[in-house]
Amino acid sequence: MPATDAATVERLDVSVYTIPTEQPEADGTLEWDSTTMVLVEASGGGRTGLGYSYTQAGAADVITGKLARVVEGMDAMRVGAAWASMWHEVRNFGQDGLTSMAISAVDIALWDLKARLLDVPLVTAIDAAHDSTPIYGSGGFCNYTDDQLAEQLAGWAGAGIPRVKMKVGREPDRDRERLNAARKAIGPDVELFVDANGAFTQAQALQWAEIYREYDVRWFEEPVSSQDLAGLRLLRDRAPGGLDIAAGEYGWNLPYFQRMLDAEAVHCLQADVTRCGGISGLIRVGALCDARSIDLSAHCAPQVSAHACTAIWHLRHLEYFHDHNRIEHMVFDGCLEPEPGGALKPDRSRPGMGLSIKRADVEQWRVR
Repeated sequence: MPATDAATVERLDVSVYTIPTEQPEADGTLEWDSTTMVLVEASGGGRTGLGYSYTQAGAADVITGKLARVVEGMDAMRVGAAWASMWHEVRNFGQDGLTSMAISAVDIALWDLKARLLDVPLVTAIDAAHDSTPIYGSGGFCNYTDDQLAEQLAGWAGAGIPRVKMKVGREPDRDRERLNAARKAIGPDVELFVDANGAFTQAQALQWAEIYREYDVRWFEEPVSSQDLAGLRLLRDRAPGGLDIAAGEYGWNLPYFQRMLDAEAVHCLQADVTRCGGISGLIRVGALCDARSIDLSAHCAPQVSAHACTAIWHLRHLEYFHDHNRIEHMVFDGCLEPEPGGALKPDRSRPGMGLSIKRADVEQWRVR
């Protein structure tokens, strides 16, 4: 039964886990061997909501030192009011980076708490426009061997996911070989995406855009830095037909996305629910896209994104990122699995996101 009568947010509990990757990984501009998750538990009315962000441990200090004193004691049904209050609280503290990711984690936890108090799935609480969220398999790291690359992409294609993405740009001299391996592995009918993570200059990106046409690549993500709006606009205007230019995963707040859209820098905008202000932020980014009839593609964090994306009217798809999918299955019970045809469909029989923490399992990675 719903437990909403006079329910307040009683407390925020924060924990931090750093989980090693299966092997060192690399994209066009960065290398890493672990991923850190900041996990928030928002309690009230006898229920607990879960939220998280992939960030650094410092985000936990923002939550305990700034956000908790604002949110605790507020009406658990008024997530929008809590969201606005959190942004106000950090006015002199800075609203980008760790701060935005901290707000995102808390906002997600508050939405999950609200849904659990209402005893409804999160998709009902956020008034979903879609039943499911299309996905594309994402990984294909630059330091994979050709065999590893082919095996991973072919695995997603074999599971019925009709779109896959690989990293490019770290060793451009190898990329033709890698593209050949990828296309051979997935066949002609699966869409192939590439992500340079800002590795190229404008001139290099233009050259590679023409090369990608040979491999029927449909998506060129961050061909140049996401801060280079003029460069993105150049690529958007001059890329071969059928090759979409995408960026936006590093957006922290609405003005960032407004600037990118005003510059007409992308064919499809990206946003990350664990960076852009949580579910409340993502829905507002979606409204910016709605006003321009441009699609939004969600970045990573598949378990929360699968729910949040259902509220986005002009939704393209969600990045089903290898690292985050692996971590979320290690941290949570109740994870969604891809449906035939390549989509994540929220379970409407469970309240909230339907997740619970594998507490005994995750203690080995806990850093605070």
